[in-house]
Amino acid sequence: MRPVVGIDLGGTKTAAALVAADGTLGVRAEAPTPAAEGPDAVLAVVAGLVARVAGETPIGGVGIGTAGIVDAAGRVISATETFTGWVGTDLVAGLSARLPRSVPIRVYNDVDAHLLGEAWCGAARGHSSVLMVAVGTGVGGALLIDGRLVRGAHGAAGEIGHVPAVGADGLRCPCGRYGHLEALAAGPSIARSYLLATGNSVDARGVLTLARRGDPDAAAVVRAAAVGLGRAIAGLVTTIDPSCVVIGGGVAEAGELWWRPLREAFRAELVAGFATPLVKAELGVAAAVLGAARGLFDDDEGALT
Repeated sequence: MRPVVGIDLGGTKTAAALVAADGTLGVRAEAPTPAAEGPDAVLAVVAGLVARVAGETPIGGVGIGTAGIVDAAGRVISATETFTGWVGTDLVAGLSARLPRSVPIRVYNDVDAHLLGEAWCGAARGHSSVLMVAVGTGVGGALLIDGRLVRGAHGAAGEIGHVPAVGADGLRCPCGRYGHLEALAAGPSIARSYLLATGNSVDARGVLTLARRGDPDAAAVVRAAAVGLGRAIAGLVTTIDPSCVVIGGGVAEAGELWWRPLREAFRAELVAGFATPLVKAELGVAAAVLGAARGLFDDDEGALT
């Protein structure tokens, strides 16, 4: 079986790797993402990376995990302002026109790709029903049910960041609405909450460092973010009933000062009889590359077999 090229297309950088059918990573490359320059510039970078990692090797396809919400056909239907003109971009048609040979192309939301990678080779191995939560610049989510990636009617299934959350009342979400989980639990939201509490402008990493050093305001902000996230995850687990929840992203690297209240709030909200584990993502930056490639090895797109 031919290897495929997996692409992790992020707002800052784009990573690519040649991926074998057993999940082994081969040649890798990355480049800055010219997100502000428009879709043509971004697609040119992606095509260049495909050529670099494939070289003369015949490939079985290209899988892309991209920021933004995408439909099953590979068209971007929602995105942040980081990507100029990204909404409406047809990644399949755009990349096909830039590749020297015709190959299958599949496109996933970046968190969907992370989930597929973790379910294939990472923290969710052996689980057929998984909720993935990514907590970083935003709060993203993805859902695997009975071994199949669930996209939903708008490509947004599992997107936990925009559910109403306890503790987020009055906080403005980047989507423009108020009271959503992302407005409380994301990295920039942690920094904003600390600014509101103290008048001091510190980024999320700085707030976490201050919390570890015993700053009571920083500790309270971190705890509130973790508790709100834990309660929201518990609500989804009760509804969806996955066999595990995988949590990744930069905030998930905060250590026990964040994980402890997260787990406590999660357990306190679950109904009796649920023993769903919260596990930390294992694959880091490789997850989306592996997950984006995974579907190309299956005839039944989106299934993990």
